[in-house]
Amino acid sequence: MSDPVRRPSSRRQVVDRLRSYPDWVQQALPVLGLALLLWVLEFIDLFAGGRLNQFGIQPLDASGLPGILFAPLLHSGFGHLISNTVPLLVMGALIAWLTRKWWLITAGIWLLGGIGTWLIGGIGTNHIGASVIVYGYAAFLVAYGVLARRFAAILAAVAVVLLYGGIVWGFLPVNPRISWQGHLAGAAAGVIVAFADTRQARRDWRERRERLANGGI
Repeated sequence: MSDPVRRPSSRRQVVDRLRSYPDWVQQALPVLGLALLLWVLEFIDLFAGGRLNQFGIQPLDASGLPGILFAPLLHSGFGHLISNTVPLLVMGALIAWLTRKWWLITAGIWLLGGIGTWLIGGIGTNHIGASVIVYGYAAFLVAYGVLARRFAAILAAVAVVLLYGGIVWGFLPVNPRISWQGHLAGAAAGVIVAFADTRQARRDWRERRERLANGGI
């Protein structure tokens, strides 16, 4: 009796399909996945009557520490979510293409930005929204362009300044409903992660400069 022909599993088919996409598309897929997750959770929160938002960052409150993980996934409404989705996709994709370390960079900004918000946010407040990630991405890309000294990185930094330079107003405490502390903490996290990621590039740059100063020896 001949062995039955095994059909590939649906999971294997999905993996094979993803691998057939161009490399630049594969690199950007996790960013799209994160954006879709934000929308799914906002629809769930809509039917839950906004109860998910209680899991945001509550500064200097031990019970609010889990919000460091959950806050960037939650939003106060679809207007809030829409304002974060486009820059998240654009700058997230740029980071994925430039560094190929999107997961690591996002995790660093997510955690450091959340911890910073928990430390400097107003007591008794609740901070939610992916803007901590968005501000972290923007600061990372600008700092990365300056530190890495690569043409593509510098071009991306210029694009971020031209497209999203206006977000610097988000650092000002002009609206009590906007977490300027989260924006500031996210941006600081982006700069810190950029410094950590470009350590080797900066070392190589100094070595090249020293060789040139010594006559190319």
